[in-house]
Amino acid sequence: MSLSSEIENTPAGKGAPAKRVATRTIFFVTGMAVGLWGILVPYAQLRTHSEAGTLGLLLLCLGAGSLLSMLGSGKFIGRFGCRSVIITAVLMYCLMLPLLATFSEIWLLALSLFIFGMGIGLADVAVNVQGAIVEQAAGKALMSGFHCLWSVGGIAGAGGGALLLSSGVTPQGSTFYAVSLVILGTAYSFRGLLPFGAHEEENTEGKPKARPNFRLILMAVMAMICFMAEGAVLDWSGVFLTREHGLALEHAGWGLAVFAVAMSLMRLTGDAIISALGRKRVLLAGGILGAAGYLMVVLLPGFILPICGFALVGMGVANIAPVLITLAGQEKVMPVNMSVAMVATLGYLGILGGPALIGFIAHFSSLYIGFSIVAAALLIITFGAYKLKY
Repeated sequence: MSLSSEIENTPAGKGAPAKRVATRTIFFVTGMAVGLWGILVPYAQLRTHSEAGTLGLLLLCLGAGSLLSMLGSGKFIGRFGCRSVIITAVLMYCLMLPLLATFSEIWLLALSLFIFGMGIGLADVAVNVQGAIVEQAAGKALMSGFHCLWSVGGIAGAGGGALLLSSGVTPQGSTFYAVSLVILGTAYSFRGLLPFGAHEEENTEGKPKARPNFRLILMAVMAMICFMAEGAVLDWSGVFLTREHGLALEHAGWGLAVFAVAMSLMRLTGDAIISALGRKRVLLAGGILGAAGYLMVVLLPGFILPICGFALVGMGVANIAPVLITLAGQEKVMPVNMSVAMVATLGYLGILGGPALIGFIAHFSSLYIGFSIVAAALLIITFGAYKLKY
């Protein structure tokens, strides 16, 4: 009997459509909350009168909160289930959003941002665990579509928030609309959220502590590289295009824009691509395309071709993380809540530390060298794909 057939007879396989909708909804609303915070940052800087360095340290609180909560997320999910952890996480970041639009004291804003980050981190891991279990129950690729909803949510949060703010709505008012939508979506999804965090046969109580095998460690490294490649585009594409290619400051966002669009489109079609090509080929091609994109950025003249290179990076890395989350959930050496949490947490470490590492390299050499190192690292994903179990 296949794994999917076995899971269909478990609680994860019952009411499958509702569980898929719930998973997509939580991905969307969590991405939306992050997207809204992104456009509230300038308002926070204005209220606190903070300089760039102070603001950078303040923004680090979000990453610190996320990383801290992710480190213990696997155990929480295994003990309390995806539903309880997701509801708790959603309440955490919903309560903090209005405060992030209100506080003008640095320490209060830092504390709120830390708790907001904890909620986002918990929600991200828990919904990925739910996604892995739901996907296994379905017996077909779903994870790329789930991750696509996070990207769409981010666009909705940033775009919708910008429209509200430009129409005269206050930052506090924009968070009210966002929180209302998040709460409604979460309430609608409640019945579809899994009350457990691992398959029954993965219950390890009374057994020796599970340890990651070579494949899980390799997946975590590959996820870290993938997220580092994303973070490098988010933080350094605008600087690179303006400083190295003379692009006007007002057009600095084009590299990030084409990257985000390409990634969203690839994730939108990712499940069909994975079903047609298989997960191994997607990882092989993703690493090659991502590396080729970064080489286009550093080797080709002008700014149009490097911008196209950033689009190629988006195409390459788009489906790497969803595939790795799926494969992590299929490893039987650890319960799914622990294996997915491990890969997601170390992947997140890449998006936190990667851009800082690129900046350090650029300080002593150049962004050309930094991006070239990212290109070489992406090829590790291609070679690593041969060592994984599908």
